[in-house]
Amino acid sequence: MTQMAYVNSAAYAQPSRLAGLYASLMGALARRRLYNETLAELRQLSDRDLADLGISRFSITELAHEATYGK
Repeated sequence: MTQMAYVNSAAYAQPSRLAGLYASLMGALARRRLYNETLAELRQLSDRDLADLGISRFSITELAHEATYGK
């Protein structure tokens, strides 16, 4: 009589699922870090520098968000 081994596929899905969750979290943290850096750099510019670039100080957060996350 031959015995067959059965594999529980759910047991093997967990590491892959955790790796995906980890990668997603790391990507989100990297994007947030980029957003914060972009925001800080734009906020350091003088009003004259911003005017030369055609940027209003009131639109800095929107521009940083667009640059990081897209429209």
